[in-house]
Amino acid sequence: MFTGIVEELGEITAVENLGDASRFRLRGPVVTEGAQHGDSIAVNGVCLTVVEHEGDEFTADVMAETLKRSSLGALAVGSRVNLERPMAVGARLGGHIVQGHVDGTGQILARTPSENWEIVEVSLPADLARYVVEKGSITVDGISLTVVDAGADHFTVSLIPTTLALTTLGHKQPGDPVNLEVDVVAKYVERLLGDRAQGATK
Repeated sequence: MFTGIVEELGEITAVENLGDASRFRLRGPVVTEGAQHGDSIAVNGVCLTVVEHEGDEFTADVMAETLKRSSLGALAVGSRVNLERPMAVGARLGGHIVQGHVDGTGQILARTPSENWEIVEVSLPADLARYVVEKGSITVDGISLTVVDAGADHFTVSLIPTTLALTTLGHKQPGDPVNLEVDVVAKYVERLLGDRAQGATK
């Protein structure tokens, strides 16, 4: 379980093609401190398992399904990535509940800078639109953000200078892909209401 509060901007240092999977080597001095084999680390919002750890780098295997359903397949040596360790029991929940299970991908559509923040517009897959609401939470590349405006095929978020400086969203441009995870609470509510409606018709 994660919170969507990115701990550091890491870097891909190697990518090994394993046929039906890829092995990434990533550099992240903060998230590798005390890391062990089997630990979880979110990479651009995707929960990955540490395979090896040496110094300030770790490796993680990414299955074909994950590469297909997320933007990780577009990463290469030198790509910057958002890194976050799982939330510790008893810690403050600074963002919102993030599972690290990507629901789909979007694209940066536009960036509108202002004096103290920047509005970023992101495309939204049709099957995810019902879970995204104005002032609700959404995870973009592992970053917990508040939705400013929600449309049928897009949404906007407002980014403060800290987010622009310390995450991938400070560098991504129109056309770049991003991982999206909608608020899991919305999915549970939909399922519960659907089951209740089904029961009422029986």
